[in-house]
Amino acid sequence: MGYHSKPITFVGHVKVKVENLQRSLEFYKDVLGFDILEQTTSTVKLTTDGKTSFLSLEQPENVIPKQERTTGLYHFAILLPDQSALANIVVHLIDKGIRFGSSDHLVSEALYLHDPDGNEIEIYRDRAPSEWNWNREEVDMAVDPLDFENLLKFATPDKPWQGMPVETVMGHIHLHVSELHKTEEFYVRGLGMDVVNRFGEQALFLSYGKYHHHVGVNTWNGVGAKAPAKNSVGLESFTLIFDNEEARNQAVTNLKQIGAEVLEENNHYITSDPSGNRIELAV
Repeated sequence: MGYHSKPITFVGHVKVKVENLQRSLEFYKDVLGFDILEQTTSTVKLTTDGKTSFLSLEQPENVIPKQERTTGLYHFAILLPDQSALANIVVHLIDKGIRFGSSDHLVSEALYLHDPDGNEIEIYRDRAPSEWNWNREEVDMAVDPLDFENLLKFATPDKPWQGMPVETVMGHIHLHVSELHKTEEFYVRGLGMDVVNRFGEQALFLSYGKYHHHVGVNTWNGVGAKAPAKNSVGLESFTLIFDNEEARNQAVTNLKQIGAEVLEENNHYITSDPSGNRIELAV
């Protein structure tokens, strides 16, 4: 879990908008196995350890369904601590009758499913970094079939899925963007990430500290795609956690130097990438 804790900068929290909070809660609690940390009439902070939250749900006023062919959330990715946890949730999802996709990305093994509003969720486990193959500055990734026969050998029928393990974290986020040139400048020159994989002219994968990616961006909804309405189901924001105030202040300075707007109020910093994806800068 060294790629998701200080001193490395990482995605510490994701907030998604949903159409019906109660319906979503049933899914995130009963199917995925989160607990509630805090709740209001329109928001819920979810937890796995009873102390912290890396995922929140919000039901905006006058909410509308998820808009197609826009920028915003492609998926957020929940990182499980080991192969047994991934195998056990496979068994659990099958028992629940939940449809899901899958892929072997070489660096990880992943499942894909949707919440009741169509927000896509990746649930994955990392292979050991020693198994990742780097070609100079880029890490090899692929979209290969997942070997379920091998994965399910790690299931533990005597200790079946009992909800998200306490060690679970937000692994990464993947975004639809309207173009890649300014997007790369924003995340590299502004936020200090490294490009660790280029998927042709369609997608970039970016990270801190040589992780395979903390943020992915793609133009698969079309170059020039528009931002969704603010009250649309989808991404509200995600949070980057910096090691200290100095590191965050440097990012703020860098963002302003490339012309990005950073809003500050009571030591609370918010920016948006060139496609309107909203990012909180925290320590």
